[in-house]
Amino acid sequence: MTTCLSIASLGAQGDGIATVEGRPVYVPFTLPGEVVTAARAKDRADLIAVIEPSPQRVAPPCRHFGTCGGCALQHMDMDAYLAWKRAKVVDALRGRGLDCVVADIVPCAPQTRRRAVMAARRTEGGMLLGYYAAMSHRIIDIEECPILRPGIVERLDDLRRLAGLVCATGDAFKIAVTATDTGLDIAVEGAGKLPQPQRLKAGGFAIDNGFARLTVDGEIVVEPVKPAVSFGGAPVEVPPGGFLQATSQAEEAMAGLVVPHLKRAKRVADLFSGAGTFALRLAASSEIHAVEADAAALAALDRGFRFAPGLKRVTAEKRDLFRRPLTFKELNAYDGLIFDPPRAGAEDQSKQIARSGVPLVAAVSCNPVTFARDLGILAEGGYAIRSVTPIDQFLWSPHVEAVALLEKPRKRR
Repeated sequence: MTTCLSIASLGAQGDGIATVEGRPVYVPFTLPGEVVTAARAKDRADLIAVIEPSPQRVAPPCRHFGTCGGCALQHMDMDAYLAWKRAKVVDALRGRGLDCVVADIVPCAPQTRRRAVMAARRTEGGMLLGYYAAMSHRIIDIEECPILRPGIVERLDDLRRLAGLVCATGDAFKIAVTATDTGLDIAVEGAGKLPQPQRLKAGGFAIDNGFARLTVDGEIVVEPVKPAVSFGGAPVEVPPGGFLQATSQAEEAMAGLVVPHLKRAKRVADLFSGAGTFALRLAASSEIHAVEADAAALAALDRGFRFAPGLKRVTAEKRDLFRRPLTFKELNAYDGLIFDPPRAGAEDQSKQIARSGVPLVAAVSCNPVTFARDLGILAEGGYAIRSVTPIDQFLWSPHVEAVALLEKPRKRR
């Protein structure tokens, strides 16, 4: 049903919200203050035309915007966009009764994202490679992407040809592309079982086109160069499909907050450590105990430590912190701590931290809701929140990173 709607606000996922008969209707690609026509189906509507545009509306930089589901807010003026993202952190904290000072958001520049997970599928017209349309399984075949590093965008045609060589299924499959310091790391999942001749062709293509590594379902097909990144000067060989912060600039911004805060600590626990984003930087001045459930990430961290000169001792522990968080008694052995969990946050681990006597804590999160919940737990346990800094490393998406620095006075014995 086509209807005229007045957009009152933005929702958590960046959709405009109108009210119809007392109920919210979500309209993607619209802005507060706009009057639009849209095709409505229950609580969602597809934008047809903007009748009265917002002063905050700008021309999107990408030709695929509006069909590709990768970005939600390219049509929004940058100042308004950044203010909206910062407000997501502020509102989440206030919702937990945390009225702390929130710094200006650290912006994200275009063409800086170093990792993308794309979808591919073979069709009668050839290989599709791109992102899914919003709320759909339809792949938008992309020719450009203004968020990605140029080194990835320039290779889209080569990646599409590689997708054709590894494809042994009629279904869609995933291709994760990471721009490392030594070249592109390509990890394919779900493309089907490769016959040996097809495998050899794909490996040869990867070598001829200068890719650092090609893996299929976690198995290395070819690795002409070890894909590596640097964490504070320590070179780390990235595991296939391994986690990295989305942009190196955001990673440096986070490290620039965390490292000075924990510099006074002699022993630091790094929880959800990954491959050493923070651990190997902190090891310049502190002994580190890194805890992570991913064995491959821990192995990469350990190799990075052993080949980096001048670092203090780094130990590693494979442990699922959701099932078995470090207890407050274990944590009392440390005088500094950082935790950077997945989007679900670290509720149980935060409860143990709150009971501990660790004086210096840094909390990193990509989800304002669970971030605020975990900070609320720490505040109830006696931690003072010294600063909160939002960081936009997910450009034009509804996601925002945040770093909080906390302190608790040591109890006198």
